[in-house]
Amino acid sequence: MPSHHISILTTGLGAGGAERVIAQLAAHWCDTPYRLTIITFDHADDDVFHPLPANVAIERLGDASGSGLIGAIHKVFALRKALRRDPPDLLVSFLTKNNLLAAIASIGVPTGLVCCERNNPERQKVHPLWNLFLPAAYRRADAIVCQTEGVKRCFPASVADRLVVIPNPFARIDRTAPTTNGKTICAVGRLTDQKGFDLLIDAFSRVLPDFPGWKLNIWGSGNDLPALEQQVLDLGLSESVFLLGISPRPGGWLDNADLFVLSSRYEGFPNALGEAMAAGLPIVATACDFGPAEMLEHGKSGWLVRNEDPAALADGLKQLMSDDALRARLGDGAAKAVERYAPTVVFRQWDSLVRDLLLGSKEEPATAEARRARSLGVQVTE
Repeated sequence: MPSHHISILTTGLGAGGAERVIAQLAAHWCDTPYRLTIITFDHADDDVFHPLPANVAIERLGDASGSGLIGAIHKVFALRKALRRDPPDLLVSFLTKNNLLAAIASIGVPTGLVCCERNNPERQKVHPLWNLFLPAAYRRADAIVCQTEGVKRCFPASVADRLVVIPNPFARIDRTAPTTNGKTICAVGRLTDQKGFDLLIDAFSRVLPDFPGWKLNIWGSGNDLPALEQQVLDLGLSESVFLLGISPRPGGWLDNADLFVLSSRYEGFPNALGEAMAAGLPIVATACDFGPAEMLEHGKSGWLVRNEDPAALADGLKQLMSDDALRARLGDGAAKAVERYAPTVVFRQWDSLVRDLLLGSKEEPATAEARRARSLGVQVTE
């Protein structure tokens, strides 16, 4: 019989990076004594992009959600109802807004709380109320999982003792030989301002005249699609730049990639970059906060360029597009560098954290809950 119940909270089960990690954790924990439930705010008929084990329960709360403040309140009550109906021993929340919702919804529920920050809190565009209440939410957490050392600076000193760095897991990817002519650049991510695809299209337009026959594939969906399509038209790049939507299967974009580029303005820990490393692709990446500079060593496992600078990005592309030997060397270096993120290494860190939280605490449940509630200003009688 399962010895402990773990619930994982996420927004949905689509093609995002957090969803990828959740699927990997689920596959790992389904072979342990833990009973696992994934709670989402999407709907029962929404697609599951990353396959999940059959013995993992999924509870989807989308019918009780919505947008704005009212939607957030609905989500809190729906989540609280789910937690009280089947209380987990540990609730692991992914993504910034969900962390706040989880901290509020779990008040009075005898569950431990792990908040996973997956982005750059300094750059995310959120309502000021979220930023006002987040510090209290994080004080309520038993642990806060960051993906890089750099992101630690975004948290108040009052939670420093709860910060744990666990990167994302990446297994080595053995690709078949691409069917391209060796001149295909790939970029992957949500079509939002964060990912900087407008900067990438600008940079590519600067180098293309000197590199005929090269093309740029951008994979992903998002609100910036119309603006990016218009930019491609305005620059006369319709025969060279292709906005291809979501890859038909996880990692499918790797099949025809010769060079990977990360053009982000900011990051948490870019999964697409890790996948490119695992596949041994040569990489050009902006040295944005956070992630790329910790994952790559310039000139050895990737080529780092100045952030939010199309001219610098264009120069980086030129360096690799003009040098076959450099691309081969950086690809080999990337494949070696990603070994430190091997699933066995990363899952060992997760297992250690979960074991310590489930078995290592000497607090009585009521005492622990009172401490967490006080951090949110809730009056509790012990």
